Amino acid sequence: MLRTKRMAKNKPQDKLAKIKNKVSSSTAVKKERKFKMPMLNTTITILCIAVAAWFSYKGYLETRVNTPYDVEKLVTASGLDIPDRYWGTYRPGAYFGLKTRDPHSLVTGLMWYFPHLLRQDGNGLRHWCEQGDKLDRYAWMEHDGRTFGVQEIVDNSAVLTTSFVKRPGGKHGGDWTARIAVTSENEVRDGEEISLLFYTAIEENTKGWIKANLGDEKRITGVEGNTQGLGSFKINLNVIQGNVEEHSFLATIAPGLSLLRETVLQNLRVASHKGATKKHIVLAGEQIPLSSDGRRKDANFIVTQITGRIPFAIEAYYESGSFISRVDKLTGEKYEEALGKQQKLFDEKFEEIFKLRSKGYADEEIIFAKMALSNMIGSVGYFYGNSQVQSEHTKGPVPYWKAPLYTAVPSRSFFPRGFLWDEGFHGLLISAWDLEIELDIINHWFDLMNVEGWIPREMILGQEALAKVPDEFVTQINTNANPPTFFLTLRFILERNRKEILEKHFQFLDRLYPRLQAWFNWFNTTQIGDIPSTYRWRGRDGITNRELNPKTLTSGLDDYPRASHPNVDERHVDLRCWIGFAADTLFQISEILNQPADKYLETYQYLADNNLLNKLHWSPDTRTYADFGLHTDKVSLRRPTPPPRSHAQSSEMIRLVLEDPTLRYVDTSFGYVSLFPFILQIIDPESPQLGKVLQDLTNPALLWTKYGLRSLARTSPLYMKYNTEHDPPYWRGAIWMNLNYLTVRATHYYSNIQGPYRDEANSIYTNLRQNLIKNIMKQYRKSGYVWENYGDVHGDGKGSHPFSGWTSLVLLLMAEIY
Repeated sequence: MLRTKRMAKNKPQDKLAKIKNKVSSSTAVKKERKFKMPMLNTTITILCIAVAAWFSYKGYLETRVNTPYDVEKLVTASGLDIPDRYWGTYRPGAYFGLKTRDPHSLVTGLMWYFPHLLRQDGNGLRHWCEQGDKLDRYAWMEHDGRTFGVQEIVDNSAVLTTSFVKRPGGKHGGDWTARIAVTSENEVRDGEEISLLFYTAIEENTKGWIKANLGDEKRITGVEGNTQGLGSFKINLNVIQGNVEEHSFLATIAPGLSLLRETVLQNLRVASHKGATKKHIVLAGEQIPLSSDGRRKDANFIVTQITGRIPFAIEAYYESGSFISRVDKLTGEKYEEALGKQQKLFDEKFEEIFKLRSKGYADEEIIFAKMALSNMIGSVGYFYGNSQVQSEHTKGPVPYWKAPLYTAVPSRSFFPRGFLWDEGFHGLLISAWDLEIELDIINHWFDLMNVEGWIPREMILGQEALAKVPDEFVTQINTNANPPTFFLTLRFILERNRKEILEKHFQFLDRLYPRLQAWFNWFNTTQIGDIPSTYRWRGRDGITNRELNPKTLTSGLDDYPRASHPNVDERHVDLRCWIGFAADTLFQISEILNQPADKYLETYQYLADNNLLNKLHWSPDTRTYADFGLHTDKVSLRRPTPPPRSHAQSSEMIRLVLEDPTLRYVDTSFGYVSLFPFILQIIDPESPQLGKVLQDLTNPALLWTKYGLRSLARTSPLYMKYNTEHDPPYWRGAIWMNLNYLTVRATHYYSNIQGPYRDEANSIYTNLRQNLIKNIMKQYRKSGYVWENYGDVHGDGKGSHPFSGWTSLVLLLMAEIY
């Protein structure tokens, strides 16, 4: 029985059932696996897509900083499209030189030296505008921005007068002639030797060539060449006055336009002629290396040196090969006749615009005023290249796209490049003189806007510009702003030239409008504060221990005292006012273009609400407008105490904080920032705050001096204090023309509008305007220069010089143009 039972357990049908069960179970597992596998594949696919999307988005963010704003370019006519501005003095960093508005232009220029003052290290050879050259003075005395210019350079009492005149003709920009005449003040240097070196150069990647034409005894007779922009051309050099002592030349390959001076120095030789008792320094002639395949290379740098005795003059005349109907050469008497004609037209236009003679100014004062204008116009440069930019999404600096920039510069010696916030002030004077030039400048700047709506605050384009910039300032950061002063220029243009804009330049405004909107939106999103209607300049270093007060370079006011400990709670009154001013200007432009304007009007009204402004920025303790932030005045620079018995050198001075900072108004520092609600005319004419601001303006213990308004009150804890061991005060007491101009403009406004403070505003207007004009002219007569800023104790010129930028606004003060 037991065996039978066991057999029963193993009968065939049971085995078949077991097999079926196993198959069924295996099928179920396979079905489950088939169900799970698509889910797993889907998850992996989603993850892969997400990762790819993340990397793609990260790559997209990296590219935004150097992606151009995606609308039609504003500069549609340039180069030969505008023939009367094709050639110009577009190399402001050189004492004298002409080039075209082409990306890779032929350049010409001047160097000079006095043989007995030239040193082996090159000291004494003049080329770049350098403060270290310590010239008595140099400035364009007349320049119309289009056709001619006359510059006066005084070097150790020797007077070099450089002038040029252009003549239209042909298809490649016409002819021009430049004259360099050397005399001496009171004839004190007559008979002395001077060497003039006039050169022609092209960049290595320029499509074209130049060569020296050699006559008898291998003496250079001129230069000829052919480039894509110029076609064929000739340049000849003639002595028109004086005795020539020596004549030599150099034809070689320069490694770059920024190294022309160094190339000359490497190719100077001492030579003596048979029978002559005196040796001369001469150029080395042809110095052209062979290429790797043994072929002779083409020169890209040709210099003619003429050594003569003072008084002495030469003419360089350029002739375009396409100018076939030329009747005579623009030299000698014909040149003097053409120059005299242009000078007469310049004088007539100057008086028509500025009316200084009819206002009773003396001849000497009018000469000064013409210099102020001409130095600005003559310092307009044309640059081409790409900046270095960086964003938080890039690992390091990346190149901006290559682009041209037509712009004025603040200082030929120290800042021969484009600065965004300076250019808005430059545009006031330039547009008053020549509106088309200013509109062209605006177009070039706004073509440099990226897809984010950001414009770099400093444009360093090309070899010559880059050679003058310290490495630390080369890279531009896309979170950092600069005051939107082009809105100041546009408001000025609309108020003075509304009819001309509507009739002749409506398309300019229409095409500019989308970029203005993008620029405004960039400010109104990236620079906002933590609470509504507040704004904060980015770019301050919140962890530095080197600076007494962390700089705010982005505000344009560099070391002006702000909150001692930058953080997100900070709010800056000047930036808030700039945004309000920009919104109001955009509202006016929108109405002209018949575009929706409500949002800009509402933004302006919101930011111009005096009750809200006072709540956020009016200090009840000092009754002044002020920034707000995490702040203490108890800071100082001290050198760390070295360890005992240490032989280490003394460490650099660092900031010591003597008390914990608190959130408060930064009201112990009264100065230019405190004036912004006033100078941008946001304060209501009836407001008691206006009365207090006017009262403070005239207080000598605060800002008032007989030379203009100082930037920071003498009562401020940081008045005239060094910001680091090596950084002297900059915006901490000095008198700056741009903010003084805006203050004069504001007093003029409030003195001509109904309100209880009209008389006070008018009195300040009269006195401040006269103080500024008087001191700037006095310092010019004394030093030979207009300056970056002026001392508040004696009114003496300080900073870089010549400062052909916003200090030239003194002319608008003289003419009472606001």
